Amino acid sequence: MISVAAALQAVLNTTQEFGVEQIPFLKSGGRVLKEAIYADRDFPPFHRVSMDGISIDYTAFKKGQRSFRIAGTQAAGSARLVLQDPKNCLEVMTGSVLPDNTNTVIRYEDITIKNGIAIVHVDSLQKGQNIHEKGKDRKVGDLLIAKNTKIAAAEIGVLATVGKSFVNVAKQPKIMIVSTGDELVDVGKIPQEHQIRRSNVFTLVSLLEKLNIASETAHLTDDKPILKSKIKIYLQEYDVLLFSGAVSKGKFDFLPEVFDELGVEKLFHKVAQRPGKPFWFGSTKNRDLVAKQPNNKCTIVFGFPGNPISTFVNCLAYFYPWYYNSVGMKVEQETAILSSAISFKPDLTYFLQVKLSTRFGHLVATPVLGNGSGDLASMIHADAFIQLPQGQTEFEEGAVFPVIRYR
Repeated sequence: MISVAAALQAVLNTTQEFGVEQIPFLKSGGRVLKEAIYADRDFPPFHRVSMDGISIDYTAFKKGQRSFRIAGTQAAGSARLVLQDPKNCLEVMTGSVLPDNTNTVIRYEDITIKNGIAIVHVDSLQKGQNIHEKGKDRKVGDLLIAKNTKIAAAEIGVLATVGKSFVNVAKQPKIMIVSTGDELVDVGKIPQEHQIRRSNVFTLVSLLEKLNIASETAHLTDDKPILKSKIKIYLQEYDVLLFSGAVSKGKFDFLPEVFDELGVEKLFHKVAQRPGKPFWFGSTKNRDLVAKQPNNKCTIVFGFPGNPISTFVNCLAYFYPWYYNSVGMKVEQETAILSSAISFKPDLTYFLQVKLSTRFGHLVATPVLGNGSGDLASMIHADAFIQLPQGQTEFEEGAVFPVIRYR
């Protein structure tokens, strides 16, 4: 049995790139950018009018002029006009280019217009007011979005602004999620007294969807020959296999034996944590299997325990960091303040379910006590896991520890 830190490092040591693909920018939300995005011109690309009103030459106002004949209208999207006479003005619309020979915009609220004459009602103006100067935001060639950024709505807008109709993103790994166990039945079926519906596999599907990873699912019965034949195919066809169940010490927990017989190298089995202690992790070492993968990549195998909360926390604590590392995305570790004292006697890392709130600008974690790792319903009342370290039994109110959010 190894520590949580050692297990996480072993997982991170197996991360691998899956290549780059080019996709339409509107489909790139949630994906990881694999190119740097630079400004293709100044932002804004011209002196931009930022208020509806009139545009004047400030010198005329400074000399005491307060009435300006309107010589035309500068609409947004139209070619730049020229103010021929500095004693006149041009009406301007928000977003339009600033007309030549003008340098100050007076909003409509500060003028009245009568018989084509704009009368200014304020005695003080700032030269250049209500003008968004060319290049004030960014200059041509400036870095706008760094490589390895997770693309969200703001990035989509920038991609559109610089004309990136297609963008390079990290390819997603091809993943199969496998549930095992004769006690499991499909969601749409009515289970008998000794059966339960499949849930872990769909929890994992949902957790992967949060990473924009599409996955496939399968269910295998507790029959070793069937397990072996199916898993042999999956090892050849997928980058990652996520299993739920059959990795503990039960009579029908065949997966560790099957993995070994199929040439999957065990990197660890059992982690000093609760929940999720029987976690099995490895990768293919068999040359025949590796040779059938693109670029001779290994298949990574996560064997999560079958209890629902064990599966959930191990996916968040190990698969998520593995994925982030593989696609080159950096994620900052969050911490929270424990709202009440907790006692935990086993010498294990404890992933405790908590409800998160904010108090005076600080993230606070309130424990949510359930009925063990099989109490899936308790997850509904929590937002995250707080990670309480091994080697300690008493955790004081106000102490700060890492948290892993799932809401």
